[in-house]
Parts: sequence; C-alpha cells; structure tokens
Amino acid sequence: MSEKHTGLRLGGSDLPVLDRARIYCCGITPYDVTHLGHAATFVWTDVLTRVLGSLGVNTQLCRNVTDVDDVLFAAAQRSGSAFDAFASVQQFRFDQDMTALGVREPQFAPRARRNIGPVIRLAEALLGSQAAYLRDGSVYFRGARVAADAGLSDDEALALAAEYGARLDDPAKDDKLDVAIWRQSADGEPGWPSPWGTGRPGWHAECAAMSLSVLGLAVDVLCGGHDLRFPHHAYQIAMAEAMTGVKPFARARFRVGVVSLDGAKMAKSTGNLVLVSDVLADHPPAALRLCLIDRPWSAGWDYSVSELDAATAKLGRLYVAAGRRSDSDAASAAITDALLDELDVTSALRIAEEAGGVAARGLIATLGLSESN
Repeated sequence: MSEKHTGLRLGGSDLPVLDRARIYCCGITPYDVTHLGHAATFVWTDVLTRVLGSLGVNTQLCRNVTDVDDVLFAAAQRSGSAFDAFASVQQFRFDQDMTALGVREPQFAPRARRNIGPVIRLAEALLGSQAAYLRDGSVYFRGARVAADAGLSDDEALALAAEYGARLDDPAKDDKLDVAIWRQSADGEPGWPSPWGTGRPGWHAECAAMSLSVLGLAVDVLCGGHDLRFPHHAYQIAMAEAMTGVKPFARARFRVGVVSLDGAKMAKSTGNLVLVSDVLADHPPAALRLCLIDRPWSAGWDYSVSELDAATAKLGRLYVAAGRRSDSDAASAAITDALLDELDVTSALRIAEEAGGVAARGLIATLGLSESN
C-alpha cells in the first residue's frame, strides 16, 4: 500500500486498512435463477475487493451459500429432487452467471449444510450467556432490543420480519421479535442431530456462525443487498456480538441499493425479474457490469434497456480512450482518489474517458471491465 492511501471512505465513514481486509458477503439461497438484483450486490462486492487489492490489501472474502432454508426445501420438493442436489444445480448456474460477469470466486464459500456444528456451538454459547432460551426442542435468540439497535420501531421491525417469512405467531417464543437459532424439524423435513433433538439452523444464525467460524470475531466489511438491513444483518450482528462481546461486529456495512423494474423491487416472490442469462444473450458482459456499477453503490435504481444501452455506449468510449497514447500520473491519481471516496465509479469513469491512455487502461483493469474480464 502506498503511504498516501491507507484505506477508503465507505458509508460515510473512513475505513483504514493495513495489509488485510476481512469481508463477509451474504450469498444466495440457491433455489432459482439469478436476476439483476443478485448481480448488483455481487458485482459491487467484487469491485470493492478489486479496489482494496489495487492498494496492495489482501482481501479475504467469504460469501456463503444458504442451502438450508425453507424456501429451498419447498422448491426442491416441487421439483422432485433432494434439496442438496437441487441446490448444487442452482449454485452451478449462479456460478456460471458470476463468471460471465467477471465476479471472481471468493476465497471462502461455506455452505450452511456443511456448517451445522458451528451453528450448534453458537446456540450453546448464547444459551450459556442467557442471550437465548430453549423451548420445545428449538433455541430462540432474545431479539427484543434488535429493532431499536437497528434504528427501527417495533412496528417497523415486525412488518419487515413478516415480509421475510418470520414466524411471528410462534407460540413458543417469549417475544415476537425473538428468532430461531436452531429450529426443531418436523417429520419429513430435513434435519440434523443436536443436543436438543433433530433440527436445522435458522437463517440469521447460519450467517453469524459461518462468519465467526471463517473470518474470526469481527469483520471489516459486511456486504449484502440493502434489503438485508433488517432482519437478516441486524440479527446476524446481534448474535455475533452477544456471543463474542466484540463490538462492532462489522467496521463498515456495504449494503447495495435495490434494483427495481417499473418501480417495483426485483424479486422472485413477485416474478418481475430480469435474468442475467437473458441479458447476456445479446449484450457484452462488461456492458452489464458497467450498467450495474455506474451509479452510487447504496442508491436504489430502476432498470431499463435504455440504461443498458447507455452503459454499452460508455464502455465503447472508454475502450477508445484507453487506446490513446497518454500517460498522466495526475489522472491516475485522481481516479484512485475517486474510487477511494465511496467507490465513486462514475467520477472515475469521467476522468478516465477524458484522460485516456494509461489512466483509462488502469481503470478498466481495476473495475474488471476488460472484454475478457
């Protein structure tokens, strides 16, 4: 790392880093196709790691696979497949899309079904500290304070929790905002042995356990879509901090803006999806990648074909600029400054297109925008 740059500004706060940065990104639940909402999160996380890498920082990225989940179980059952085989096929398709978009493989990709032990140990630790309680074969995390810690009223938190399928009416819970760390499995449901009987981990506990197990007691950056702010990130953070006593669990939170279509959030539940594979059938991967990142990373936006066409044209201009004979240290430094200030890709692109040459070629490499990625 140069003496001038010792980190970047992210989410309104400075994030100093030395030689290593630990990044945890909440990955997919592999039960269906990959849409642009997914792609935005993972492309932006890839850009974050590339920018840190350009400073000489060794980024350790952990991106999990949530392959223990009721939605996945239901999709697998409808297809007549075992849930683990079904998840593997969907994960393969996701990986193909990410490779096409130039998203590099994470150093760590833990699967929930292979991390049952860490979830059980997390539950045991939280039971021991009274941050959780056992009821009818399930272990519940005490979540009454989580909403306030996330800056939400109880009513706001309950509405968001319901949107994500929380069992608010579970009679075994002491409080509606309590969540299962370990849930007892009914007959015929996937389950694993535990000190409390056959069951399976809860979603938030999976990420808390995997992040602690892989990256240690805290992370430098916690990544995911903006819609994961609550309940998922809030409970993941609360469980990790309750177990370790280390605060904050995440020095920075990198929540990528939601992608919408015709004003409605792009989501599998509503079916208003634009699939990565469909877009790549007739557009260059680098153009789609540029379309996803040529904007503030935290801002929500509405996808349209005109956005993609504009990105394709801008990419062409950037390639032309890169072919010019120009070597401006000032332009290269200005591009670095822009990227280190909230990953300001738009400003960096403007500088690169004007300066051309070495500065443009360097930005293309840093952002992963080469034709071959």
